Amino acid sequence: MEEPAWTKAELTVGQLAARSGVAVSALHFYERQQLIESRRTSGNQRRYRRDTLRRLALIRIAQRAGIPLAEVRGALAELPDGRTPNRKDWQRLSKRWRSEVDARIRHLQQIRDSFTDCVGCGCLSLDRCGLANPRDELGRQGPGPRRLLGPGEV
Repeated sequence: MEEPAWTKAELTVGQLAARSGVAVSALHFYERQQLIESRRTSGNQRRYRRDTLRRLALIRIAQRAGIPLAEVRGALAELPDGRTPNRKDWQRLSKRWRSEVDARIRHLQQIRDSFTDCVGCGCLSLDRCGLANPRDELGRQGPGPRRLLGPGEV
């Protein structure tokens, strides 16, 4: 009988996928993106350290918050010796990413509040455009929904 995965120091890709809820293909992708790492056995099979589960949890939480994987990779690369993030690391990272999440929330609220009235450029509010955007002043700022785009967005 095989020893349960939770008592092993290393996990196969299938065990890691089952325990983390991340598809095997996503694990391979994360590895190519240098977010996680494995060692290869003599039979060329991947083996992951158990603490990879914590890395995967952090990656998935960051993704759900909309943090780009490149930024997650950069944050993980800052950890000494490629170690897995601990509670203190997570507090630091979550504090760093909080302002980005807050900005995203504000942006989504702005979109929600303008959703039924105007998309920001007047294209769906032609009957009101003369009042909300006389002489197409927003058009001089550039293409797209100018009221909904942040500074520097196209």
